[in-house]
Amino acid sequence: MRFVPTLLSLSLVAALCGASAQAEELTGTLKKIKDTGVITLGHRDASIPFSYMADASGKPVGYSHDLQLKVVDAIKQQLGMPNLEVRYNLVTSQTRIPLVQNGTVDLECGSTTNNAERAQQVDFSVGIFEVGTRLLSKKDSAYKDFTDLKGKNVVTTAGTTSERLLKAMNAEKQMGMNVISAKDHGEAFQMLESGRAVAFMMDDALLAGEMAKAKKPADWEVTGTAQSYEIYGCMLRKGDAPFKKAVDDAIKATYASGDINGIYQKWFEQPIPPKGLNLKFPMSDKLKALIQAPTDQPAQ
Repeated sequence: MRFVPTLLSLSLVAALCGASAQAEELTGTLKKIKDTGVITLGHRDASIPFSYMADASGKPVGYSHDLQLKVVDAIKQQLGMPNLEVRYNLVTSQTRIPLVQNGTVDLECGSTTNNAERAQQVDFSVGIFEVGTRLLSKKDSAYKDFTDLKGKNVVTTAGTTSERLLKAMNAEKQMGMNVISAKDHGEAFQMLESGRAVAFMMDDALLAGEMAKAKKPADWEVTGTAQSYEIYGCMLRKGDAPFKKAVDDAIKATYASGDINGIYQKWFEQPIPPKGLNLKFPMSDKLKALIQAPTDQPAQ
């Protein structure tokens, strides 16, 4: 008996072939996620309010982390994996790039500046935040700008662009500063609060986060002329165009829908865990412009 294809049988074959082709087309990180059923997210432990640990649950929280979860939701839908497992991997300023490069971490969204040097090692998503590198110091101190820091102890965080800028400034202008590189932002602020440094150089939004958790937040202020304007992005492995598109599309969709406004207000204009502190850090015109016209280019 000769088999005569029906419309239903042809449709089933086409669907199966299409599904097979789609599976075969997956490459790089998307294929890794599909094959393992797991996506591994890199996070920080003290980059308030971007990515940090607020309790002992082992799960990070923060502005950047909320955007990271928007990406996860989009990938679940794209791959048809509603039960995709999310794993978390702690990174530091020093380890974040190597852990993305070697495949330990699939996506890192924290407070990582997109710059030309790093872009040679990893790829960046469209920007998720824009900051200026400034100072945190006591309101009643004499240290209000970088010119006031000659011969003084100044702290920053190791492995950051602020560390590089501060050391370059110290050498070029022969300021005689003692530049102290702390292991993380929390340690840097402790050195400032205890008087071992007169100022803390870092991204202004991160400084606002440290100030908010101080014993007496009103004693401190973010000050000084910005030494650079920087755009944060999510990091992923270099040359993985399909995964980068998935990440970028998810972030752009969050911007276009207006969901970004609620995420921003949640972390910068309302009380945040664990102490219920409010950073009172309104959205800047530069960030508004970035949201209106997303780009993966560094700040100019």
